[in-house]
This record gives sequence, structure tokens and C-alpha cells, in this order.
Amino acid sequence: MSNSLFIDIGSCQRQKDGEDCFGDTIYSKKIPEERRVISILSDGLGSGVKANILSSMTTRMAMKFMEDNTDLLRSSEIMMDALPICQIRKISYATFTIVDSELEGKTRIFEMDNPRYIFIRNHRLLAIKGREFSSPKWKERTISVSQITTQPEDRIILMSDGVTQAGLGNKRYPLGWGRQGCIDFVLKEIEKDPYMSSQTLAQKIVEEALTKEIDHKAGDDISCVSIYFRTPRKLLVLTGPPFDEDKDREFAELVSDYDGKVAICGGTTANIIERELCLKCEIDKTSFDTQIPMASTMEGVDLVTEGILTLTDAYRMLKEGIDRKPNVASVRLVNLLLGSDRIDFVVGTKINVAHQDPSLPMELEIRRNIVKKIFRLLQSQYLKEISVRYL
Repeated sequence: MSNSLFIDIGSCQRQKDGEDCFGDTIYSKKIPEERRVISILSDGLGSGVKANILSSMTTRMAMKFMEDNTDLLRSSEIMMDALPICQIRKISYATFTIVDSELEGKTRIFEMDNPRYIFIRNHRLLAIKGREFSSPKWKERTISVSQITTQPEDRIILMSDGVTQAGLGNKRYPLGWGRQGCIDFVLKEIEKDPYMSSQTLAQKIVEEALTKEIDHKAGDDISCVSIYFRTPRKLLVLTGPPFDEDKDREFAELVSDYDGKVAICGGTTANIIERELCLKCEIDKTSFDTQIPMASTMEGVDLVTEGILTLTDAYRMLKEGIDRKPNVASVRLVNLLLGSDRIDFVVGTKINVAHQDPSLPMELEIRRNIVKKIFRLLQSQYLKEISVRYL
């Protein structure tokens, strides 16, 4: 999907306090051959396992129908017919919001009973009037359809009612945080950091919603999807020395010739770049952490870190969320990865004996394995465009 527009998608969820699983489901998918990205947020009736079944079924069916360009009203009827009946309320029900975006800029948004999406352009809220449709079979269900021609720096935010109803019933927020409260918060955060990644913004919204709840315990499932349309941001990640030392110069020139941000992960890798490009590498003491080696600074390079430990911790936080101080090397690496759209990994294939488990065959080198885990996660969960080159 290489073009002037990239669609950065991030999401965050917190399940209702006391429940074992999410009642909301989020599902995003790229369709490369059609240059489309589809994101769906569904909220199942109630909470816990039953709600999870309803919302999961809704997102899976909705994604299939969207991929096949099935008529929306017909699709909605099929989904409603297929959902299991709640034995207490005697209804089958799940809300949904679907965003179907093309890289050329055309975006359609379909909504049924979720809080209305938020659309931000030029740091301001824009209200887009949608058309409403009702199914003859399910007359009480109304679907709103909006169409937008998106531009770079536009943002779309989806949320479940766990966000807008956060704090519902307490003295400070008797009617909940509300959609307007969320809008005000988003505008303030974007003003502070106009280029904030979708993942970071989604996390901030969910965390802020939790502050409205008594003892920060979610009274309902809280879910948010953030979509950010932007000119692609490129990142080069070098880790590990080349197999052939004669390629050290070629390896270093990848840094000097790259038209984007650069991260170097590994002490030996940094030494090669430092030597070949006549640069100076200095330890950044502000990045001190008791568990993760400190980062370094180098002219023309955005981040220099240790290798295996930092990469492994970055992978963990990509899966589980950031839980260290902002200046720690692995956190800075995660933020670089999430803030980039097209990420080029260059992996040196010279085996570092210090990082090799002697119980494993020699070809199973730890560095390559952790890089594979990282780029697969970036592709599948964060929909990043990834290339990997072994040298």
C-alpha cells in the first residue's frame, strides 16, 4: 500500500471491573489489493462472556460483508438474525461502528447505536451529517451512513458507551463523561502533540475515561479506536552486524542515505556506524533504568540502544502496553515504531555467541527471532507496512 496517504490505527480497551473478558470487540483489517482499511467496533449487550460472543460475531460477520461489498441493510438483517437470543432480555443485540477507508481518501462510516464518532480536521471538530436508514425487518434499528473525503492529518475516533458513560451516577459526572467531554479532551491532547500516534491517543482516551470512575474501576467495558490519516512516516531499524565484515561500509551508508528516522539496536551495530561514518556515540544518562540498558546519542540517528534486551522489552510492551518511564530506551523504541508507518528492518546475520542459547541449533539466532516477532506484531495488530532485509 504505497501511496501519499497512510492510515494509522490504534485501539485500547479496559474490561468491566469483575469480568473475565471484554464485552466489546475491535477488529481492523487491510485489504491490500483494493487499497482499503476496515475498522469495526462492536458492543455486545451486557458484559462478560455473553456480550463478548455477541460483539465478536458481529465484527466477524460485518468484516466479511464489508470485504464482499454486501448491501448494508441486508447485511444488518443477517447479523441480527444470526445473533443468539439473550435469555433474560429476550433480544439479540450488538451495536457497531464500521469505518471503511480507501487510501485515495474516500471514507464511509456506518453506525448503529454506538456513541457518534468524532471527526477532527485542522485541530477542530467537524460535524458530518449522515443519512439514516431503517430495516423493514428490524424497524427499531437505525443505521447512519456518512461519507468523508479524508485529508492528511484528519482523525476519526470511535468509542463504546463505556467511554461516554464513564463516571455515570457519581457526583462529579451524574450523566457520565459524555461525548463532549471526550471531544474536549481529544482536542487538548492533539494541541499538545499534533503528531501523536493513534495508539497513544486511544490509550489516553481510555485512561482518562477511567479517571471518571470511582476508584478507577470500569463500570462498563471501555473501548476506543483511533484512526489517523497522514503522510507516511518512515523508520529504519538496524540491528546486528553484517555477516561479512566487507559489507560494514554498505551497512553504514544505509543510515546516511535514509530519508526517514533511524534507530540502531545493538552495541556492535552502533560501533560499526560510529566507525564507518566517523560519528561519536555517547551514553544518554537520562535514560537510566534498573532493568533496561541506557540509550545513547549519535548525530543523524534518532535512537541508539542495546540490542536483545531492549528489543525483547519493546516486543513485550507492544503486546501488553507501555509500563516504563518515557525516557527508557525500550519505551522510546516502541514510540518510534508506533509513530512510524513504513518500517524497514535491516538485520545483520553475524551470530553473536553471547546471545545464543547452546541448547538450540545455531541457525536459530535469538536476534532474528525477536525481530520476526516484532515485525509480525506490527503488521497484524498495528497494520504497519514492513520490509525486512538480512545482510
